Amino acid sequence: MSSAEWNAIWLSIQVAFVGVLVSLPIGIATGWLLARKRFFGKAVVETIVNLPLVLPPVVTGYLLLVTFGRSGFLGRILENWFGLRFVFDWKGAALAAAVVSLPLMVRAIRVAFSSVDPKLEQAARTLGASPLDTFFTVSLPLARHGVIAGCMLSFARSLGEFGATIMIAGSIPGETQTIPLYIFNQLQVPEGMNGARSIVLFSIAIAVVALFAGERLDRRGVAGQA
Repeated sequence: MSSAEWNAIWLSIQVAFVGVLVSLPIGIATGWLLARKRFFGKAVVETIVNLPLVLPPVVTGYLLLVTFGRSGFLGRILENWFGLRFVFDWKGAALAAAVVSLPLMVRAIRVAFSSVDPKLEQAARTLGASPLDTFFTVSLPLARHGVIAGCMLSFARSLGEFGATIMIAGSIPGETQTIPLYIFNQLQVPEGMNGARSIVLFSIAIAVVALFAGERLDRRGVAGQA
């Protein structure tokens, strides 16, 4: 493969990895909340979390651009206070990947926490463990396979993100041009389909491995709770 293809691959892996890291704390907290708590507005929270699954990706990208762009409220604060810029930057691509893949992560983590026996958590509490200690020593370890599976699914989804990424990060070779953007650009030129064949096969292989690993971990987590 050419250097441009390898650049797109490594950038995609970097973007997907950072996207998973950014969304992981939110995914764990949201998954646990939806699995363990009943509260007013729970349906609204579920709707908001799952919204990126049904919204057109370009709409998600537009909302991110409005929110995190230089003229957006959060974007202006983050750039002025912390020097963080998302528009036409790989960090914008990572943000788009985190938002779009979050619903898959939350679903897997929610199922994992739902499979944890509440009696084990109650036993820890009766032995003097605080709610926070119970979460980190009982709930989270027992749900770890589902958490890892959610991370793998989120990583695979992030590798294939296109619409939201191109809206906020653009398609700059070596800067924001991930695998999907590289393939799209290749198909705009004559004989580009042949040039994109190798990276298409490579991306399929990565996605298959990630999905297979996520499915195996998810099944192992369910079997461990049985």
